[in-house]
Amino acid sequence: MILAIALQKFMQGNEISKNVLQENAIFYLKKLQQTMTIKEYGLGSIKSYVNEMTLLFKYYHHKRVEDILQEDIEQYLIYIKTAHQVGRAKCRSVAQACSFFFKKIHPCKYIVPSNLYPKKQFILPNIMSEEDIEKLICTPMTVKEYCVVGLLYGTGMRISELCNLRIADIDSKSKRIKIIQGKGSKDRYTLLPDHLVARLREFYILESRPKVYLFTSKQTGRAMHPRSMQLVVNSAMEKAGFKTSKYTAHTLRHSFATHLLNSGTNLHVIKTLLGHSKIETTMIYLHLQKHTQLGIISPLDQLFQRGTKSN
Repeated sequence: MILAIALQKFMQGNEISKNVLQENAIFYLKKLQQTMTIKEYGLGSIKSYVNEMTLLFKYYHHKRVEDILQEDIEQYLIYIKTAHQVGRAKCRSVAQACSFFFKKIHPCKYIVPSNLYPKKQFILPNIMSEEDIEKLICTPMTVKEYCVVGLLYGTGMRISELCNLRIADIDSKSKRIKIIQGKGSKDRYTLLPDHLVARLREFYILESRPKVYLFTSKQTGRAMHPRSMQLVVNSAMEKAGFKTSKYTAHTLRHSFATHLLNSGTNLHVIKTLLGHSKIETTMIYLHLQKHTQLGIISPLDQLFQRGTKSN
């Protein structure tokens, strides 16, 4: 079903769509979808990889999949860059799909996926110091702003996950939050800072006890949109005297991970809390010294354990 919808939607308006897929290309596309499903890849990743490989096979409709070589893929990348003016992100998307396909689905010694398109130069994520976080938390702001900033920093959630946070997923007794269908369509648990419980209850009452999502749009009654959530973060940052161009909602997530690592939390534990599928992704935070610590406490609670008073 995914394959059929992806082919129909993605090929609309593209001259390559006039080309007919060979039978063995269809076979491999189905195998790609099935393999990624078994490996529990997210629906978005499956659609993206199927789309990219479909276009590649359509472009080389006169060739069998087994006859596609490294130079063919490189030529295709040149084609989409010149004919369709696509950017680096699109080329990387094609390269990643090819990398998975020619490693896992049809291993080919003539293709070196890592050479298809080089990664962009790595830049360490922007983070806030503990002093900046303390200044932010102690700045007078609305209850809503406080809860949003506190949850982003105190739990490490992505902004999209915070938008979709359901009241039923907040367990104040166990001090944890269940994140449903996070990135990669995987559920996980993260910390619920004890310091935030009272504020969340206050916000819940002020918002007239919402039924499903904690943060809802007043216009639609549905879960708040990420852009609207970022505006809440921007407002809090501006009140604290920070530039919104420098600090975003994701900055708070990076700060959560970095401060946990700095306080001695094991890297694999941080990986689980953040919902990373690979430890390599979490290792970007290793620019700080790693120690070992048995007890895990949200950095927001650590802040207040040091004697900081709430606003």
